[in-house]
Amino acid sequence: MRVNILGREYSIYSRARAEDAKLKECDGYCDYSVGEIVVAQPENDLMNMRDQDSISKRTLRHELIHAFAAESGLAYDSEWAMDDEMTDWVAHQFPKMLEAFKAVGAL
Repeated sequence: MRVNILGREYSIYSRARAEDAKLKECDGYCDYSVGEIVVAQPENDLMNMRDQDSISKRTLRHELIHAFAAESGLAYDSEWAMDDEMTDWVAHQFPKMLEAFKAVGAL
């Protein structure tokens, strides 16, 4: 899949943890140097959370937010913009924010 992030095309991949060494340490990553976002494929592990689809979507939103920050010029000189805590907050809250914006005609 491909998506336009502020004028730059990014490729989005879903990969098994076994085929991507970077996914051994995280659930996904954004490589803005080459315009790629990778999200770990859900695993059939009984100890994992059961709603893997929503977790994968939140991870994808998280990595998309990193891409937006990078393409805004914030990747190198801004700690807050690339901070995982803030990125996670936006990724988690964005669906609710979008609904509120729609409800009041703010889009």
